[in-house]
Amino acid sequence: MKLTARIPVSVALLVLLGTATGCDKLKARDQLNKGVAAFKNARYDEAVSDFQNAIKLDPDYENAKLYLATAYSYQVVPALMDPANLALAQKALDGFNAVLAKDPNDLTALKQIASIDRNINKFDEAKDYEKKVISLDPNDAEAYYTIGFIDWYTAYHKNAQVILAADGLTDDGVGNVKMTKGACAKMQAANTDVVNEGLQYLQKAIDINPTFDDAMTYMQLMYRRKADLECGNDAARKADLAQTDMWMAKAMGARKENELKKEQKLGGGVTMN
Repeated sequence: MKLTARIPVSVALLVLLGTATGCDKLKARDQLNKGVAAFKNARYDEAVSDFQNAIKLDPDYENAKLYLATAYSYQVVPALMDPANLALAQKALDGFNAVLAKDPNDLTALKQIASIDRNINKFDEAKDYEKKVISLDPNDAEAYYTIGFIDWYTAYHKNAQVILAADGLTDDGVGNVKMTKGACAKMQAANTDVVNEGLQYLQKAIDINPTFDDAMTYMQLMYRRKADLECGNDAARKADLAQTDMWMAKAMGARKENELKKEQKLGGGVTMN
């Protein structure tokens, strides 16, 4: 048997395989582009199908995997804890975690996981991922703001409302001076650290972005929670409420400034004939 006769056949097979593989990659790119177009038009089910097809054609297509996870994440309804919504969230988390398995510093995946965790009320996990984002990008104002928001949510919804209800009260927004000493002690134990952390992170967000009106809004809300902690120190409570008024005014001013900039930007893009 002449073995040399097999060499050209082997080469031919490799060429055909390479051509098929190259063809699949082109088809995968086409599927990705179709998926992106569907995604931009909020046709998420269609986008998911296109991205899945792209991955089938090219199993190493990392962009397609990232887009697929993103398409799942956009279908997650915040705070809806039914099985179908949680299953969608898990598909998105699985996709982004697969990206992180290859690149633990992928900022897009880290931010998306933080967002999904927040949307399904996994607040501690969301904070952990936002802190990872900050470690990689110390100037990400949104990450600082998100941690501050989660701290406020925890201080108010999980702690203050529960403690006040047990004391027969509802939040009055100005320090809740009618709390019993026992309730105020519980409030201090539950909220001192989380309020201080929230104020710190919100301030950092504003330092980075001086017109961050949402961060300013939560600063004033957080100072209301700080007022709860003064427990009979009326001067301190009033000082906290003065901070609340100041941040409310700053938030309104920043919001007007941001809206004006948007209007000017839109106006600057119009060409008069």
